[in-house]
Amino acid sequence: MSDYKVLFLDIDGTILRPDHTIQDSTRQAVLEVKEKGVEVFLATGRPLHEIADIATELDIHSFIGYNGAFAIYRDEVIVDEPLKADTVRKFTETASRHGHEMVLYTSEKNYYTSMEADVVKQFIDVFELKKNAIFGPEVIDEILGVTLMKLSKTDTTLYKVEDDIDFSQVNVSGLDHCYDVIRDSVNKGKAVAKLLDRLQIPKESAIAFGDGMNDKQLMQAVGEGFAMGNAHPDLFQYAKHRTTTVEDSGIYKGLQSLGLLN
Repeated sequence: MSDYKVLFLDIDGTILRPDHTIQDSTRQAVLEVKEKGVEVFLATGRPLHEIADIATELDIHSFIGYNGAFAIYRDEVIVDEPLKADTVRKFTETASRHGHEMVLYTSEKNYYTSMEADVVKQFIDVFELKKNAIFGPEVIDEILGVTLMKLSKTDTTLYKVEDDIDFSQVNVSGLDHCYDVIRDSVNKGKAVAKLLDRLQIPKESAIAFGDGMNDKQLMQAVGEGFAMGNAHPDLFQYAKHRTTTVEDSGIYKGLQSLGLLN
């Protein structure tokens, strides 16, 4: 039996290649580590209602979504941390004032400030999002995550409405005007810590792979953190290891280096 008990995998740029496909080597890697008794989680900024196809394809049943605001181990909810309604209200007012757009995620749908804006259409297209609707005040208490769109780098300061909030540029080609809202108290790393506690697994027995700055805390929450070769350049300093790119069997080669694969 391996000393490693749990594996956390980011999706975009880590599991999924730019054309939204999964390499055979990645499928094989997930299959082999599961056969060794390793619990595999998808750990993503995406809403969980949009990743069912990937979960089915890889036969994965445990998840961290919304950059750590919601986490499920099998069917058990471990983390459920919506944003404060007042924060969401301030975001919508700021976006309206400055001509920005937003997508706000609940556990059921993706809500947009506009469905007509080109940046929104581009975002929906790139991530192949299906459960889309216009945002309204009736869901303001249910928002688990937010992505801001059409921002310049300095525009993020407009949204710093509480000390707990930071911003992570979306690490996908053509979407560098998009920023995920990350909370210091709610992120992938914090969710991992709660899950490891629930599963009684030491940090040293946990592995993670990621590519974006929303994976910074994820890299720090595990014993073996791997930044993909295509990762945001600022991520490498937080990861223990650097593997190859998502298009060059990065997950497989990383797990192989730990002795988990042949």
